[in-house]
Amino acid sequence: MSYTCLPEIEENLIENTTLPALQSHHTFALDTHCDRMTIIHDAQQLKDVDFSQPFCVLGEGSNTIFTDSYRGVVLVIANKGMRIEELNNDWLLHCEAGENWHELVQHTLSLNMPGLENLALIPGNVGAAPVQNIGAYGVELAQFVDYVEGYNIATGKTQKLSASQCEFGYRDSVFKHRLKGQFIITRVGLRVSKSWQPNLSYGPLQQLHEPTPQQVFEAVVAVRQSKLPDPKELANCGSFFKNPILSVNTVKRLQTLHPNIPCYDVDQRHKKVAAGWLIEQAGLKGHAIGDIAVHDKQALVLVNRGKGTPTQLLAMIEHVQRCVLTKFGVALEHEVRLMGANGEYHVGAAHEGA
Repeated sequence: MSYTCLPEIEENLIENTTLPALQSHHTFALDTHCDRMTIIHDAQQLKDVDFSQPFCVLGEGSNTIFTDSYRGVVLVIANKGMRIEELNNDWLLHCEAGENWHELVQHTLSLNMPGLENLALIPGNVGAAPVQNIGAYGVELAQFVDYVEGYNIATGKTQKLSASQCEFGYRDSVFKHRLKGQFIITRVGLRVSKSWQPNLSYGPLQQLHEPTPQQVFEAVVAVRQSKLPDPKELANCGSFFKNPILSVNTVKRLQTLHPNIPCYDVDQRHKKVAAGWLIEQAGLKGHAIGDIAVHDKQALVLVNRGKGTPTQLLAMIEHVQRCVLTKFGVALEHEVRLMGANGEYHVGAAHEGA
């Protein structure tokens, strides 16, 4: 069984452009370019790529911002399709990396294969999901991953990794570390249980009483739409900063001064603190630098009001980090990948928290 979600990208138009524009290929929509662009419709195309030259792998650009014109080739992953394998207790979904994530969630519900509904409306494609280990409303992608398949640049061959080999963590995976720049995800295997149980641990979902999967899906979509702007209407990359993971003792000190600080258990020694709350309490909700602003409904989101520049964005990132560090002693790290002329780089905090 297969289906197609995304419209075909006009590859010929891109190839005929001397300097391909990146503005429409990342949802923050800064006016930047790259030297070359290749659309990957079939994983076999990767065998023909010269990986000795600078390259950047891109899905739908919902978690990547190009802050300068990239001096290399951008590989846009756009392979499509899904095959469904029925097992005794589960459904195993073999999903091509270029499929749109939200439309995949919708499709599984339409086929009466619930389980992914808490991850509805997360932007991006399937191939990007394991890199970030996307998560929302009490659920993480890692709970469903059976395998991740991709192109190993060093060997020039396809390689399949088990879920444990992906080394998933909070918004983290092996693809951000040991395999960064070495492994291009082309397919993801998702295992969905036939015995569905709703996860209603997140605040607004607790109000649901014996919901159907569709009702959980609709509730998640409603909450996300109420807080997060549609990138098609207001350019953004969703949650911009990671929720810092702090020691229990650090959180206790913060709670002494700020009793209402939202925090969640990670393990016996660590808690996760809501970055959006920290930013809002630092007085930054709605704050703007040029056309780059902290969203007025959700402080965790930075938006481009139309004519934002890379300089304004970098100034905003540093300003948010500085204000939160000054007020709370907590160092925020940006969740969004920043790509400069020569590759990825980080601004400010190099760790999760103080």
